Amino acid sequence: MKIETERLILRKLEDTDVERMFLLDSNPEVMKYIGVPVLTDINESRNVISMIQKQYEENGVGRLGVVEKESGLLIGWSGLKLLTHETNGYKNVLELGYRFLPESWGKGYAVEAGIASLNYGFNDLNAEVIYAYAHSEHEVSNHILRKLGFEKTSEFKEPDGICFWYELKREKYKSNDH
Repeated sequence: MKIETERLILRKLEDTDVERMFLLDSNPEVMKYIGVPVLTDINESRNVISMIQKQYEENGVGRLGVVEKESGLLIGWSGLKLLTHETNGYKNVLELGYRFLPESWGKGYAVEAGIASLNYGFNDLNAEVIYAYAHSEHEVSNHILRKLGFEKTSEFKEPDGICFWYELKREKYKSNDH
């Protein structure tokens, strides 16, 4: 499973990604709106990777590591996962998410990886609708989701505040000609 874009490679996360994943998960700026504590032990990132690898096996889909072609470095993750725990009343639906290291922010990578993930979801997985959510105060993430064509349909409460819930239907995405 490998998706290539102009500047990025999206591929399954591997055990060897643990150091780069820990860089991501231990960064307070990255984790600011996630609603979970910053990781302090690299073994916790090992657990995150094996949890995602388990999702690949059990659900046939999961977040993918994003490698910047130019540097060859893992700069974050993006992609679809099956929501197996109810979120905002939804369960067993595909949800788009992403997380990137600050040095790769502002380069359009989240949108580029997002388009690749949505194409995969609609074309390869034959999804009718893909969902996403972001913390209401996370302006950049909300902007990215709108740029990808998502429409905000509701709000829900998380322990760390209000989240906006988005959906993108296949016909709406296709008519935008991605």
